[in-house]
Amino acid sequence: MAIAKAERLMNLALCLLGTRRPLTKRELRSSIEAYIEASSDDSFNRMFERDKDDLRELGLVIATVEGIDGDIGYLARRDSNRLPPITLDAEEAAALGLAAKIWQQARLAGAASGALQKLRAAGMPLAADGADYDAGQPHSALEPRIPAHEAAFEPLMLACRDRRPVVFDYRKSTAAHPEQRQVEPWILECWRGHWYVAGWDRDRKAERVFRLSRITGKVRSRQGKFTATVPDHVTVRETVESWAGETATGTARIKLRAEHGYPLRARALTVRDLGDGWDELEIPNGHGLDAWLVEFGPDVVVLEPAELRADVIDRLRAVAKG
Repeated sequence: MAIAKAERLMNLALCLLGTRRPLTKRELRSSIEAYIEASSDDSFNRMFERDKDDLRELGLVIATVEGIDGDIGYLARRDSNRLPPITLDAEEAAALGLAAKIWQQARLAGAASGALQKLRAAGMPLAADGADYDAGQPHSALEPRIPAHEAAFEPLMLACRDRRPVVFDYRKSTAAHPEQRQVEPWILECWRGHWYVAGWDRDRKAERVFRLSRITGKVRSRQGKFTATVPDHVTVRETVESWAGETATGTARIKLRAEHGYPLRARALTVRDLGDGWDELEIPNGHGLDAWLVEFGPDVVVLEPAELRADVIDRLRAVAKG
């Protein structure tokens, strides 16, 4: 559905940019396949008005002209929609090349490769050392990547971009069965190798953060606009950071099996050898730490605080119940 809409918007934009005179709704409907297939005039009118608003929101300047016979026509004059030349210095071009390489999803790989080719054609340097960033070319020894294996990633990415509400089934770590959530997604963020979506939970009427790996089934789009104001990007990042357990509010003591749990050891404030194959660690304690500790299974035992120990036990029991 999202691909069909993007294709429809592109066709409409090309029609409006390619005409020398204003085109009426009737002419546009007979020129664009999606409009031809509209079931009724009302359906076409609603679709056209939404598409026109979306193109204007994307920055296309669409003029409305009334003809001699009273018909309303539309066109996008090229002089009003011409972008100024884009110039990048070596550092900016290298940053774009690196960003294009980070993404490994198939949907983005083609667009990223095409953008890099255009930069090269314009004579832009893509890296100070001349390294090749195209797909299929040799990689450097160290290369940043952002994996996104969850099926929910792509539909949520599109929903965030298009500002569309979604519905999905979500299983909390302490629950045996998933619950349906109606969410207005704001942004996707990656923390500790896990993807989270932040947004407005319509049922709870509050801001919430959901881990994509706990979304079960398909993410389904819903009609209508967002009902809550979308905060700025920095505020959302801080919210995800807090929910993902990055903001420490204290410390916790845990027992960790020797030669295990290296991510925990990297965050440890102190490490003490207890003997018998166990170490005692003091680590930062914040929201979400209980969920993280559960992932290490029998290799971790929480000593204190008692609240954290109880939360970890509850999560383990929920997992055991299936």
